[in-house]
Amino acid sequence: MAEEKRNLVTEEGLRKLQEQYDYLVNVRRKEIINAIEIARGFGDLSENAEYTEARNDQAKNEAEITRLKAIIDNAVVVSESEISTDRVSVGTTVRYRNETTGKEAEYGIVGADEADPENGLISNESPIGMALLGHRVGESIEVEIPRGIITLTILDIHR
Repeated sequence: MAEEKRNLVTEEGLRKLQEQYDYLVNVRRKEIINAIEIARGFGDLSENAEYTEARNDQAKNEAEITRLKAIIDNAVVVSESEISTDRVSVGTTVRYRNETTGKEAEYGIVGADEADPENGLISNESPIGMALLGHRVGESIEVEIPRGIITLTILDIHR
């Protein structure tokens, strides 16, 4: 059997994953069971759209529960106390300037399962996240992204 992938997560990220898992198991699962019971009361199950929809919701919910359980079980937590701001690492926030455009950006570096670029969190497995890892303030690095190669200069690293 193939070895499971280890998932880097911050303490906060693991807490959020566990909350989502608990919600799906303890709340959403019961809601879906109730919806199935109500739909059964509408008659012939072979022509019952509400029943089919509720069963589809159940399958999606169970798949998400399984996915989250695997992530949580294989999580490697990056502890706040272990995070150094000397170099970019998972759990740090990095501010950099894109030398190609002159624009500055700031992102937290997190594990792939926590990534949410719209909210300032990029994955350590993304092209920019990977390129930034291990570098220090003042260093410039070239990053290959889908649009080409860009140069980033690290301006600040903090938690």
